Amino acid sequence: MSVRVLLVDDQPLMLVGLAILLGDTDDLEVVGEAADGREAMRLVRELRPDVVVMDIRMPGMDGIEATRQATAEPDPPKVLVLTTFDDDEYVYGALRAGASGFLLKSMALNAILDAIRVVAAGDALIAPSVTRRLIADFAGVPTAPRPDTEPAADSGLLADITDREREVLALVGQGLSNTEIAERLVISTATAKTHVARLFAKLEARDRVHLAIIAFETGLVPRRR
Repeated sequence: MSVRVLLVDDQPLMLVGLAILLGDTDDLEVVGEAADGREAMRLVRELRPDVVVMDIRMPGMDGIEATRQATAEPDPPKVLVLTTFDDDEYVYGALRAGASGFLLKSMALNAILDAIRVVAAGDALIAPSVTRRLIADFAGVPTAPRPDTEPAADSGLLADITDREREVLALVGQGLSNTEIAERLVISTATAKTHVARLFAKLEARDRVHLAIIAFETGLVPRRR
């Protein structure tokens, strides 16, 4: 069954490029296009897409507010945010608004297609080149190293997870995919996926981005120097 995708961007060339590329796939279907957040929300409610590929900077209602409203809908779509990141300070607001993924507009179109599939399957994705910076900054991680006397992790929050799940959570916080986690820990990809699913349940995490933030906030991922 095809993943139903709504494209939202005020740049016509971006919309056209993505629409053409999605049109050549068997598993992705463009069900609508919008040039601003207000129109996007009208189409979200009317078309009930599986995934919304959302620009941030748009006239009228921007992508952050549209993301907040879209993810608050009954049976909400997944939202992938398109950003230039380095000059887009609003990306943190989009994360708080419930976006499940962040993509750079400089990424290859085929990589964006793969990201749509990942998010539609219930995972979350951030462009690898910005993963650590984005999550660390969002989580309020200071640039100074943590004193040796500071606890390595919040024992209360992580009390119910196993040592292996801690390892997996730390690797999620570093931006690794299930396949990469499996390779690092010498386990099967299916086993890695099972560990991540258990972490979702035990930590009541919304998605992989949320897990990564928890990994930073509890000290499982070393603070940046």
